[in-house]
Amino acid sequence: MSSTYLIALGSNRPHHLYGSPRAVLAAAMEECAALGTVSARSPIVTSDPMGPAQRRFANAACVLESEYDPPALLAGLKRLESEFGRRTAQRWGDRVVDLDVILWSGGVHSSPALMIPHRDFRARGFVLGPALSIAADWRDPVTGFRIRHLAARLGSNRPR
Repeated sequence: MSSTYLIALGSNRPHHLYGSPRAVLAAAMEECAALGTVSARSPIVTSDPMGPAQRRFANAACVLESEYDPPALLAGLKRLESEFGRRTAQRWGDRVVDLDVILWSGGVHSSPALMIPHRDFRARGFVLGPALSIAADWRDPVTGFRIRHLAARLGSNRPR
């Protein structure tokens, strides 16, 4: 049975083959097709770093139709991150690519390795901004709010 996922992507380090963080995200969205069908891609936006990260981030989102269940999809996303050169490092540090499951058509998933919906997405303009452009009517299964409402509540904190 197929599921639909909202995936958030971020990058703030260049890649030796793909180039700038924006180009890394474009390539990563293409590579997500190895896990299913990418049915929508957001524009790529720029946001300020969080925590110890030093460089501005490129952020995007995509909608992925996949046969994988949430744990298997997470494993596939982590494999893609590794193939792009991501190394486990400092929380919120600089990274070549970050791929997070934000929402899925199955509602809530909770395990030690994966929480869906992503616990922090409601407060992150760099997630909600791109998601708004491709999944505005998706509902947060916890609050019941649509992405459009969550983005409006967040207000001017969205990236440009």
